[in-house]
Amino acid sequence: MADVKWIKIVTDIFDDEKMLLIESMPSSDSIIVIWFKLLCLAGKNNNSGVFMLNDKIAYTDEMLATIFRRDVNTVRLAIRTFEGFGMIEVIDNVITIPNWSKHQNLDQLEERKEYMKEYMRKYRGKQKDLIECKSNSKVYGKSNSKANVNALDIEEDIEEEREVEGDKRKRENINYQQIADMYNNTCVSFPRLMSMSDSRKRAIRARLRNYSVADFEKLFVKAEESSFLKGKSNSDWSATFDWLIKDSNMAKVLDGNYDNKEQPQHTPPNNPVDKQQQSREMMYSWAMSKEDQNGS
Repeated sequence: MADVKWIKIVTDIFDDEKMLLIESMPSSDSIIVIWFKLLCLAGKNNNSGVFMLNDKIAYTDEMLATIFRRDVNTVRLAIRTFEGFGMIEVIDNVITIPNWSKHQNLDQLEERKEYMKEYMRKYRGKQKDLIECKSNSKVYGKSNSKANVNALDIEEDIEEEREVEGDKRKRENINYQQIADMYNNTCVSFPRLMSMSDSRKRAIRARLRNYSVADFEKLFVKAEESSFLKGKSNSDWSATFDWLIKDSNMAKVLDGNYDNKEQPQHTPPNNPVDKQQQSREMMYSWAMSKEDQNGS
């Protein structure tokens, strides 16, 4: 299987709570570099996020340390951290990234490849017709020695064609105001949505490729019930409509990542616990204890 020349990473990756917790740990920079190296290796192997050298041999900690040019103990600490946060799963001693194909949209890569083949075929045909036309009309001029197609132009053509063929029908059937009213009526603790811009419509169309209107309703209900998303967890930040309808954020909210957690019975009501700091300390203690066990 051919390797992937690019991987998709959301621009707000460092706002993710898992990344925030990792950044508070010792050797955080090395752990984050190892995470990006894992993502690149997954794209290079193009094996749906399953880290196998071949059909029989899975990548080990020592192999990854050699490939990543990192200390093996740091790699082991990173792997345990990623596993603890659910960023990877180890199944039968094989490291995997859950839902890799879904989040990377590898089907679109194949679509681009097929489109590029057809695009180049038509492009060469136009060049041939132009040459024959000039030859027949006895028109001589400076020839174009740069018969290359700009990659950005091809990307724009792909998006334009997809917009015309795929999204035109969806655009006609989507009731954007219904979703806006659903948000305003449900998420009463959030900033009110006053306008439906083109960028918001594009985001809604994109989400409706994988979700239903009922999923949007569930998204807004969960958001309104979440103290964290409303900024009530010792934070000045709160979610917005635009944040909620981002692909990665919508998936996490629907998965229940931001649902309220029950307070422990022994916690005094007048002595609130810094949950984020507690999570950091527990995760660090767990990782270091594992490291000590392996070292012994």
